[in-house]
Amino acid sequence: MQSAQESPLLVAQSLAQLLERDTVQVELIPEKKGLFLKHVEYQVTSQRLKISVYRRYSDFDVFHEVMVQRFAYRMVPALPPKRILKGVLKSTSERDFIEGRRRALCRFINLVARHPFFSEDELVKTFLTFNGSDVQNKMREAYKKAGDEFMTNRIATQAKDYLPADVQAQFASSRELIRSVLCSFHKLRDRVERMAERSKANATDLLMFGKELSMMSSDGPPVAPLASAQSLWGTLQKSLKGLSGEFSLLADKAAQQGKREEDEVVEKLNLFLDVLQSYKDLCERHEKGVLHDHQRALQKYSVMKRQMMTATVQPKEQVSVEQLESRIVQQENAIQTMELRNYFSLFCLHQETQLVFSYLQIATHILGALVNSQIQGHREMGEVWNNLQPKMSCLLGGSNGVSPSPFTPK
Repeated sequence: MQSAQESPLLVAQSLAQLLERDTVQVELIPEKKGLFLKHVEYQVTSQRLKISVYRRYSDFDVFHEVMVQRFAYRMVPALPPKRILKGVLKSTSERDFIEGRRRALCRFINLVARHPFFSEDELVKTFLTFNGSDVQNKMREAYKKAGDEFMTNRIATQAKDYLPADVQAQFASSRELIRSVLCSFHKLRDRVERMAERSKANATDLLMFGKELSMMSSDGPPVAPLASAQSLWGTLQKSLKGLSGEFSLLADKAAQQGKREEDEVVEKLNLFLDVLQSYKDLCERHEKGVLHDHQRALQKYSVMKRQMMTATVQPKEQVSVEQLESRIVQQENAIQTMELRNYFSLFCLHQETQLVFSYLQIATHILGALVNSQIQGHREMGEVWNNLQPKMSCLLGGSNGVSPSPFTPK
């Protein structure tokens, strides 16, 4: 067992260090005829590599496919769906879907570009820098040259020596904790999404309220002769005209608040959820993949050994025994390779677990963004309401000697 200082298990990456690795922008480039065509193109710009390339969803799809093959034992974030899935609310327009997918692709590529082991890989650099038309073939060629990580990692065959003795217990404990955090943050994300939707709905209501005031202030039917001579309707109409602009401004502030909640809080929550979900997917791949294959190989080997014992006790043709011996040797070699892969998978899981815990720091960023967005939103809205108050005083007749509203508390 290596010392803690020498062990390559230790990733030792803070959230700040991860975020500083790169920032990748993904901007929508619609085709000239409009946004709702079959193909949508994205401009992908890496701040670190100082280059922009153009990619379609199919390029992201191939990149993701090859990344999972290259890094089968690492957290490769999932891609958003290509099309609107069945069961999605009918109110979701194609424009909203495309924007949501753009955001998800941006989160995906940033998590990849900031990963300590992905960021320096030739495959990732090809996706972020290659400007030719055959980027998909280039990525497949890059994978064929490199192979999967087990074939290229310098300590892949010694991974067992770097694992702590209680690695299985640590893995089980971390997995349960992260599963619980994933569940909780899903609920938090849903709540903040509702807050953003309420801000947008508030913006719509305030705008319509202002428009209704504007309509009331416009010229309408004259006051009926039966009305009181002291009717203030004419004066009220003029006052209402000035109020409609204030409500329009309030609507703008509410809309800005909704966008702020989406961009600064919901997106951070979604990024964190993408990390947690990719870890959950990795754990399932480990159990259903290499671990399951290893167990099946051991069972097959056991059967072959029993067959060999039977063949020794009950004389058979020499060719049959030799063939069985050859198959057993091949199976032993396969099991040895699977054991090495299993330990390497655990080794990577241990490193990826540390990476998840580094991303746990983002929880404080999320809460801070929520608080700051609410402070800014309430302050901006409060300033407009405060500016509106003197106009309301005039409307109530406070400056004209008219009695205050009977609904005003004394």
